[in-house]
Amino acid sequence: MLIRLKQVILLLGDLLGLHLALLATLAIRYPSTLIGHHWLRHWPIFWPVFLIWLLLIYINNLYSLNWRVKSREFLSGSLSVAITSGLLSILYFYLNANTEITPKTNLAIFSLLFLVWFLLWRRLMQLAIHSPLLKENLALIGDNQRAKKLAAELAARPGAGYRIAWTAAGPADLAVLPEAVRSQNIHTVVVADDFGDNERISAALFACLAYKISFFNYPDFYELLTGKVPVEAIGPDWFLTNLQEGTKNYFDFFKQLVDYIAAVLILLVSLPAWPLIALLIKLGSRGPVFFRQARLGRHGQSFTVIKFRTMRVENNNLAMTAIDDERVTSFGSFLRRSRLDEVPQTINILLGDMSLIGPRPERPEFAAELARQIPFYATRLLIKPGLTGWDQISGKYHSSSLPDSLEKLQYDLFYLKRRSAYLDVSIALRTIATIFNRNGR
Repeated sequence: MLIRLKQVILLLGDLLGLHLALLATLAIRYPSTLIGHHWLRHWPIFWPVFLIWLLLIYINNLYSLNWRVKSREFLSGSLSVAITSGLLSILYFYLNANTEITPKTNLAIFSLLFLVWFLLWRRLMQLAIHSPLLKENLALIGDNQRAKKLAAELAARPGAGYRIAWTAAGPADLAVLPEAVRSQNIHTVVVADDFGDNERISAALFACLAYKISFFNYPDFYELLTGKVPVEAIGPDWFLTNLQEGTKNYFDFFKQLVDYIAAVLILLVSLPAWPLIALLIKLGSRGPVFFRQARLGRHGQSFTVIKFRTMRVENNNLAMTAIDDERVTSFGSFLRRSRLDEVPQTINILLGDMSLIGPRPERPEFAAELARQIPFYATRLLIKPGLTGWDQISGKYHSSSLPDSLEKLQYDLFYLKRRSAYLDVSIALRTIATIFNRNGR
């Protein structure tokens, strides 16, 4: 889709900006000497700094096309990336004792110049992406709830670059689809409703083949646009077609191996901090250090999840957690936002109950009720639950309520279908950003 192409263009612009920032820095610092000589000395040392910047931009989701560049959130995120990149770059030069260059001033000038470039480049791309001249015209077949939902998602994602130029509100409109495609310069057609007449739909689409357009059914286009699977638009045949579990055997084996290695490393690194965390939990409120609760794992097997306690024990009815829940202690809020409350779940990973990445484990009583109300809810139990997952990095807080659980299921089905090493690495990196930015709930 156009989304991926635009993100690649953003990345190429960042690469160009990094090189231009270094070149400008050398021109400022050494105005009376040959730049080429200094470039050959500095570039081999600076390329890891380039990688640090690009990695932090990625994990902070600044390659999203839907940011408002002038917004406080974007400017705050950009400044956070700049500060973190600077600190990591200083650490890199400090540890790289073999280099003859210790570019303290150069690094400061370079960071400032690239930050300016980054903001200007994002602003320029935003203007280009949102320009009507660069929007791809889309024809939407349908006037039902699915069509309205898709229109709302497109409106919420202007960076996707689509504009609904024509809509078929009923079967009679299909006769003029080829003419609409030609006259409206339409490049994409999405079928959200077949109006109960597959033959007429097929004939209308076949008549448009000569115009070299892209066709999508509603579930596929919605999935590509949002990173979610629309549960209301799929049936048993979708699972038979899309969940090829037999092809995931090697991936699942290596994933389990990585789970064990990562769990051991996290446990060893964090273990010295456990006594201090335990002390602060006990000082914050009376009760145990650890929170234990039954959860559902793979194939519906029950296990006991282990977390640092973040809520008061007194007058706690164990109801679903809500936003700004008064039961959460002050230190518990910090643990939640930094995701440190999840660290003891590495024990669950070592016991084989959980994975590092996967759907979040749900309480059995909630899961049973949700399975009765939400079609295909139990499908999320085909794989192990995870410490973090696709839903957790979505940027939205989802409780165990029915609407939020439906939303979570859409993310879980997307991960279930598309899970891969690339997706897992992406989720892990974005989780790191959540930890350092304390955006957890």
